[in-house]
Amino acid sequence: MEMAPTTHEPANHARILIVDDEPPLLRMMSVYLRRLGYMVTTLDSTEQVRALTPAEMRDFAIAVLDCSMMGIPEESLASELLAANGSLRIVAASGYPVDLGVLEAVAPGRVAFLHKPFTPEMLAVAVRRMIAPKEEKRI
Repeated sequence: MEMAPTTHEPANHARILIVDDEPPLLRMMSVYLRRLGYMVTTLDSTEQVRALTPAEMRDFAIAVLDCSMMGIPEESLASELLAANGSLRIVAASGYPVDLGVLEAVAPGRVAFLHKPFTPEMLAVAVRRMIAPKEEKRI
């Protein structure tokens, strides 16, 4: 597990959980989002996600999840995370078509899809879009 805050954080102090079993992609996402000022935790297995304590799960604003990881269907993992954190937003990433209908029904407006391969800029846009509704509610 990799946890390291950056020296400058966005105004909202958003913490992001990234779960992906492709080391180069996991590193790219982590490095880029940290450069943007986010606090990032990276995990490379579903088992590591399930080992998080409820308090740790509640700390995250967004979870970026690889939808094709071994161990548990993405819908189950995302559902567990959404249940553990009532304000969490999910960015589901996959190179394959993914039906997010069930998750959208459970957490309307809190789930988005990011098609692989994606650029760091596309990731940043997806993250900002998921954070924006929270920022608007605070104003």
